[in-house]
Amino acid sequence: MGFLASRRLPYILLAVAAVLALAWLPGLRAQQQAPDPDAAPDAAAAPVEQEQADAEQPIFRAGINFIRVDVIVTDDDGNLVRDLDVSDFQVFEDDELQEIESFQLIEIGPVPAADAEPARPVINRYDEEREAARADTRIFVIFFDDYHVRWENGVRAGRQVARFLRENLLPTDLVGIMYPLTPIDDVRLTRNHEAIAEAAENFYGVKYDYEARNMFEQRYVHYPTDIVERIRNDVSLSALEGLMVRLGGVREGRKNVLLISEGYSNYVPVELRSMNAEMFDGPLVPTVGNQSYEETAQFFEDAGIQFDLRDVYSTANRFNATIYALDPRGLAISEYDVSQRSVNRRTDDRMLRSTRDTLYVLARETDGRTIMNTNNLRPGLDQMVQDSSGYYLLGYNSSRSPTDGKYHEIEVRVQRDDVDVRHRRGYWALTERDVERAMNPTVAEAPKAVDTALEALAAPRRGGRLVRTWVGAEKGEAGRSRVTFLWEPEPAAGGRREEPARVLLTAMSDNGGPFFRGRVPEPAERAGRGTGRRAAADEAGEARVEFEAAPGPLQLNLAIEDADGDVIERDRHTVEIPDFTGTDLVLSTPSFVRARNEMEWRAVVGDPDVVPTAARDFRRTERILIQFEAYSPGAAEPDVTAQLLNRGGEPMHPLTVVPAEDGRPYQVHLRPAHLPPGDYVIELSASSSTDEVTRLVAFRLRS
Repeated sequence: MGFLASRRLPYILLAVAAVLALAWLPGLRAQQQAPDPDAAPDAAAAPVEQEQADAEQPIFRAGINFIRVDVIVTDDDGNLVRDLDVSDFQVFEDDELQEIESFQLIEIGPVPAADAEPARPVINRYDEEREAARADTRIFVIFFDDYHVRWENGVRAGRQVARFLRENLLPTDLVGIMYPLTPIDDVRLTRNHEAIAEAAENFYGVKYDYEARNMFEQRYVHYPTDIVERIRNDVSLSALEGLMVRLGGVREGRKNVLLISEGYSNYVPVELRSMNAEMFDGPLVPTVGNQSYEETAQFFEDAGIQFDLRDVYSTANRFNATIYALDPRGLAISEYDVSQRSVNRRTDDRMLRSTRDTLYVLARETDGRTIMNTNNLRPGLDQMVQDSSGYYLLGYNSSRSPTDGKYHEIEVRVQRDDVDVRHRRGYWALTERDVERAMNPTVAEAPKAVDTALEALAAPRRGGRLVRTWVGAEKGEAGRSRVTFLWEPEPAAGGRREEPARVLLTAMSDNGGPFFRGRVPEPAERAGRGTGRRAAADEAGEARVEFEAAPGPLQLNLAIEDADGDVIERDRHTVEIPDFTGTDLVLSTPSFVRARNEMEWRAVVGDPDVVPTAARDFRRTERILIQFEAYSPGAAEPDVTAQLLNRGGEPMHPLTVVPAEDGRPYQVHLRPAHLPPGDYVIELSASSSTDEVTRLVAFRLRS
């Protein structure tokens, strides 16, 4: 169990955040901001002396070793010191003086300047980047870490945060929200502050609540509680790290992340351990363990979580994001509530300290603040807004150009007495591999097989503009293959009057031998189901026919008819029917079945004769069932696997294959709620002792 617990479990939930976060790396860039539209084209090359002469034209440079530092300089009363220039600052990296190459004072007041541009609504990513580049825009993202917040604490803190957002944000402020399972592509910055406040009011935590809420949680809900807690830590911290990358692509200036969490720990007290997290409902009988052993175990677990925290705050420092950690427990004197009082008191105290320490580390290392040990969150939230309203933004190219992947300390000195200087303490340098990836961001071309699968989504659907069709083949009788043909009406386009009611299908081989000719569905099959043009279209989802055909090319001729029997469209295409009787390992044509709710899902999963869909467009709220057969010579069953690929052909995570049994084919169950809209490919593979075969099928997700 110890070895299993130490693994990162990448195939369960890390792909939800980490894979999507990596997709942003090639697109990261430093946005050049030039408030003066008449600035010379070569202003980016101007020396520091010119910057001092014209402070209204800030200069931003970008590069692998270009480091930006937000510096907050305040007097004894906590007020921003505004009259500093670049000559008052010195920046040291590892005790070596650096040359400051960019300098700007960022100051945002409650009252906009008379000539300030009005705040514009943010509708798309272009609007987001344009508005984020404004000097008078503050950026806040609230990370609701529901995996590490108790229900009652989340409700109480959410209400205070909502009230603060309604009363203290400026019209120009951009705000976003994120949860551990939110895809990075779904994190949007908005000026609809009321929507964010409502989300805060509806926030609740699920700490120590192991009821599965989605497909991915269902995969590990039966694991031991300590494994589940590790998975939740991985998901939350990976998502938080991905958020830093996302914000790095928005702008150079300061970005603020309000982390609402009760902290992180890989350790679970012996009294709360269960071999099945789903069955866990609090300890029934106090369990006494070896306290010396447990203290040692917690020490090593806490040391391990520090490495994960380092990944987060080093990424935040690289992309100039600051974490403000809000502990919703308030004035807590213990980590565990009344239902968990069987936990040893010494263990309880250690857990409270260690989880708070993780929040403190994230805030301290990113020049943020912690909001903890208080039931009044307002002063801490006020401080976050104040810090983002006035600071100096300095930039320099590291003289050593480190690519060692090590930590490098930063110290900023101000040539003035009686001031307080705050800034991030350092950064983790890129490795040589990171540099190579950043300098050569070109994504490798997708394999030809992936392109072919995706072309089925881009090409016009078989059947033309009125219907879409699907042709599947599986093993039949007497050396032939069983072919299934089905059709569905395409969604009606604007102004279209033709309504398909049936399809006249003719299927023949190359030498002209017909295998099938008839209407699908036949008129007799539709008797009594309704009358009129609309009724015919409503029943088209069941329009399918099966027939036997010889292996090889199969030519399909379609005549689409309306309810009056008039042909409104014709189409012809050829499909290749596999030979399922040979000595090679072969897969049948995969079929897709959609389920719009849980009731439909239960019905289709257990039905071996369920009708597939010809569509390959699905909504993220739907569940998708993929079915197929695998045939191998001999009695041995092949080893069947599946995995999800992105449109570049890169693996995202494996998919569970339900074995074929009781007359039911192999099944792959997919709930795509965690995936952003886009095109994806499922790779189905079967292998035997002598052969291996792979088939790719593509599908498209919409919001």
